[in-house]
Amino acid sequence: MNRTEANTILGAPAVALTLLVLAGLLAWHQVAPDFSRLLVQETAYDPQRLLLLYSTLPRIVTALLAGAALALSGSLLQQVLRNPLASPETLGISAGANLALVAVILAFPALQGLGRDVVALFGSAAAAGVVFLIGARRGFSPFALILSGLIVSVWSGALAAILVLMNDRYLSGLFIWGAGSLAQQSWSIPLSLLPKIAILAAAAFLMARPLSLMELGDGGASGLGLSVKRIRIAAVCLAIVLAAIVTSAVGVIGFIGLIAPRVAHLAGARHMKSQLIWSPLIGAGLLLLTDQALMLLSGASSTFLPTGAITALLGAPLLLLMLPRFKAMQRNVPAPSQGSNRAANASRTLLLATVVGLAILLLGAIFFGRAPDGAWTILAYLQWPDVLPYRLPRVVAAFAAGTMLGVVGAILQRLSGNEMASPEVLGISAGATIGVTAALFILPAPGMAAQLGFGGLGAFAVLVAIFIFGIRSGFAPERVLLTGIALGAMLDAFISVLAASGDPRAMIVMQWMSGSTYLVDIPKATAATAAAFAGVALAFLAHRWLDLLPLGPQAAQAIGIRVNLARGCLFALAAAMTAAATLVVGPLSFIGLMGPHLARELGLRRATPQLAGAALAGGGLMVLADWFGRMIAFPYQIPAGLVSALVGAPLLLILLMKRRRTA
Repeated sequence: MNRTEANTILGAPAVALTLLVLAGLLAWHQVAPDFSRLLVQETAYDPQRLLLLYSTLPRIVTALLAGAALALSGSLLQQVLRNPLASPETLGISAGANLALVAVILAFPALQGLGRDVVALFGSAAAAGVVFLIGARRGFSPFALILSGLIVSVWSGALAAILVLMNDRYLSGLFIWGAGSLAQQSWSIPLSLLPKIAILAAAAFLMARPLSLMELGDGGASGLGLSVKRIRIAAVCLAIVLAAIVTSAVGVIGFIGLIAPRVAHLAGARHMKSQLIWSPLIGAGLLLLTDQALMLLSGASSTFLPTGAITALLGAPLLLLMLPRFKAMQRNVPAPSQGSNRAANASRTLLLATVVGLAILLLGAIFFGRAPDGAWTILAYLQWPDVLPYRLPRVVAAFAAGTMLGVVGAILQRLSGNEMASPEVLGISAGATIGVTAALFILPAPGMAAQLGFGGLGAFAVLVAIFIFGIRSGFAPERVLLTGIALGAMLDAFISVLAASGDPRAMIVMQWMSGSTYLVDIPKATAATAAAFAGVALAFLAHRWLDLLPLGPQAAQAIGIRVNLARGCLFALAAAMTAAATLVVGPLSFIGLMGPHLARELGLRRATPQLAGAALAGGGLMVLADWFGRMIAFPYQIPAGLVSALVGAPLLLILLMKRRRTA
């Protein structure tokens, strides 16, 4: 027996058994006082017996089924997409369901029961359909599926958030569903889930061997006669259906799909067959343990607390505890070709054209807009002293923040070789959000300065935590990203619980998270510009690191680069720039995800051109989003962070559709 097999036998089963035993003990604590009522024939009305039979027990079974299904979905996605950050959210499944429900409930407020499930399933299927349409044009490569799924998720989430912000009185009930609720009133949901999940799980086990062969890579698996494209499509379809049926039944409980496969892998379940066994058991135990702990601690109010959000509070620390065992494999980015003078000239020409277009965009955002009566007009010279002091700082701050986020995204994606890496994944944005939330609850009437101060402290606290966890691993990129995801999920859980509680301050937090430049003044714009100038300059000075580190730590070290020092400096720079940008435009812009991809899709591959392209794309997108947010619903304003996703995501989708399968 080799060491890997021993770790699988001793590690993953022990973790799964521990979680299930702890969850079982808590469940028995809930059931035991009234369990005897099930063993006797009651003739009189017994509310405790009915509550146990039709609420508590169905909730336990639903938690086990949902946790197992989401974990199985995550295992399939991480295997076929060859990405440890892949999860059911990767393909926009949950975001599609949420958007469909928000839109339909606005049109049909009485929507309930089966109709609600059908709408959620339709939304998930529509999102997956868009992802597959783009993936088909790119040969169903993992990169295309992941990127298109993230774009669909960002776009759907942004549109749903805009609808919620504009109709918060009518959609407040979706907060609990959107964060995942396991509350049950009958056996209908678990009984409907059981046969579906059983059939899908059996299909997944039948695919265990071909899925294992995919570990050899597309070329190696194809050489053995495996149809990689068909297996990938089939596995992704299974993962989509598993996540969709759970989402339609209990809402968005997505963190299980990421955490359970990772914990199983870190515990020793490295082969696909062992992953298919232990990952669902770990997911089932983790979700049930979280739900039962929630019921024990919150009592009667547990019905109104989102289990999906609380799951992150337990799952994230578990992931952090397991990280020391994570042997990250550097996913090398192919070294860019040295190319010819023609390619270099093309990059310079493209960047020059982008600069010219950006200058026109900036002038238009400053001088073209709506008059007080709503008419479109060019700002007259006599109005400059009255209007520019309000409009100019917003445009400058938006451009500075977008520039920083675009550069950070390029740094993270080049460091990790992971197309999903972005400032939001690093967890810094969530730290700033929790800081602002703390200001709203600690201070009686916090002003903008107090909110920014608390937000900065929150971002700094997450940065310190990331460095504490990262320094032990030499700042291995995927470990740093997983740390950021875990910390971000924990912090986001607090926000979700706050939103579900109905506290009016939750809407203030949501508005801040949406990224509005409404309160930006000249000092704030000046500070953002200074931070952007310093950060971008440092990033360009580090271009050699960014060109060589993607070759792998051994190759970079052989060239003379101190890998750990370089990684630490680049992560510190990325975190500082993320914190500065988040305090201006909020944490949900996803400019850091879209900017580098826009630059790459335009052919900018080397570090310096890609940094420049990502900076210009990020700044331009944020300025355009801020202008649209101010003008579309005039005199009302839509947050720039949300509009940036609505503007940038379709642009990136168009580029993906035009550029067919790449080598």
